Amino acid sequence: MAQFDQTQHQLPILHEKLALMEGRASTSGTFSDNMKLPVHRWFRYSAGFSADWVRSVIRDHKPGTVLDPFAGSGTTLLAAGQEGTESYGFEAHPFVARIARAKLSWNSSVKEFSSWAARVLKLAESTSPDVSGESSLILKCYTEDALKKLCAIRESFLMCRAEMPPDIGDLIWLTVTSILRPCSHAGTAQWQYVLPAKGKARVVEPFGAFKAKINDMASDMLFFQRFSSPSGRLMTCDARSRMESLDDKIDLVITSPPYPNNYDYGDSTRLEMCFWHEISRWGDLQSAVRRFLVRSCSQHTAAEKLKLDDVLAAPQLSPILNDLSGICRALEQERLNHGGKKTYHTMVAAYFADIALVFYALRGACRAGSRMCFVIGDSAPYGIYVPVEDFMGRLAVASGFSKYSFEKIRDRNVKWKNRKHRVPLKEGRLWIEG
Repeated sequence: MAQFDQTQHQLPILHEKLALMEGRASTSGTFSDNMKLPVHRWFRYSAGFSADWVRSVIRDHKPGTVLDPFAGSGTTLLAAGQEGTESYGFEAHPFVARIARAKLSWNSSVKEFSSWAARVLKLAESTSPDVSGESSLILKCYTEDALKKLCAIRESFLMCRAEMPPDIGDLIWLTVTSILRPCSHAGTAQWQYVLPAKGKARVVEPFGAFKAKINDMASDMLFFQRFSSPSGRLMTCDARSRMESLDDKIDLVITSPPYPNNYDYGDSTRLEMCFWHEISRWGDLQSAVRRFLVRSCSQHTAAEKLKLDDVLAAPQLSPILNDLSGICRALEQERLNHGGKKTYHTMVAAYFADIALVFYALRGACRAGSRMCFVIGDSAPYGIYVPVEDFMGRLAVASGFSKYSFEKIRDRNVKWKNRKHRVPLKEGRLWIEG
C-alpha cells in the first residue's frame, strides 16, 4: 500500500498554501479559488462561491449557527467548520448532496480510507469488465481501455462497499466520481455540461488517477483534522419546505440560490450519474433530479407543462405580481419570435414562486436579529430584463424579514462579441435583515 502513504510529506505544503490564501482578502463570488483549498478541491462543482469569503463573513458576524439552504457541494459547511461554527445545510439535488456528504466525512480514519482504497484498486487491477452495456454517453466519452479500468474500479468498489463503514464508502465513491472527467477525452463546457464531440489534450490514466486522488484526499483529511471541527450537518431536503427542527435556531444564512438564467443543474452531473447507472439518458434528468429543485431552467418548466396564469395565481407572488406579470407576459410574446420558443415566461414566474416559499421557510428558522446573505445574479432571457435583487428583496420583506440591501460584486454579460443578447447584468450580495 505504499502508493497511499505520502500524506505526511504533503501536509506542511498544504498548510503553507492555505496560510497564503487566507492572507488575501476574498471578494469573489465564484468557486474557482476553492479548487486550491483542501477538501473543497475534491470535486469541481461550478455552481458555488468562495470558501474564503464565507469564512470572512462568519468572522465578521460571529454567529452561533449558520445555515446554507442551497448547500451544493458543502462550501459553507466546510468553511463554518474551519471557523468552529455550528452549521446546517439543505441540498435537494440527490447526487450533489452525496458529494457534499462525502466531503463532510473528512474526519474519518485516514488509515482505514487508504487501506480500503488499496483493496479496491488491487481487485480492480485483476478485473476486466464487459462495458458494452454502458450508456451511449459513457461510450462516447471514453476510450475502451479507460472505460474498462474505470468500470473495474466501480465494480470492485461496489463489491466491497457492504463491508466498508458508511463514511469510508462515501469517500471512495467520491474518489471514483472525481476522476471521471480527468480520465475522459470529452470536453467540458464552462458550467460542467459534458461535450462528447469536443476533445481535450490532456487525459489521465484511471488507475494512476485513482491513486493520486486517494493521496490528495488523505492529505487533505489530515490537514482538516488538525485545523477544523466537524460541525456541519447536511440534510437532503427542499429549501422551500419548513424544517421545524431548526425553528428559531439560525443566526446567519449564507447561500447562493440558483439564478434564473436557464442553467440546468441536472445536466451538470449527467456524466457522473450515467456512470453510476442512476440515469441512462438526458430524458431521465427530470424525474431523477429536476423535480426536486427550484425551477430555474426552461427544461424544467417545459417538462411540467406549466400554464402562466396558474403560476402567477400563487398567493406568495402577490408582493411583486404586477411587475412580474408584465415581464412574464412580454416573455410569452417574445418567445414566439425565436426558434426554440423556450418557456422562459413560466420559468421566471415559477422561479419567484419557489424563492418566495424559501423565504417563508427561512423566516421560521431565523432568530430575531439574524442576517442573511444571498449571492445572486440578475437575468435577461430573450433580452427582457428581470430585476432579481429587487424581486427577491421584496419577497423577503413580505415573508417577515425587516429590510434588504444589495451590494454589487461584478458586471456580467458585458463581453458582447458574437452574443445574441446585449443586456448588461450583474452579480452581487443581497443582504437581508431579520
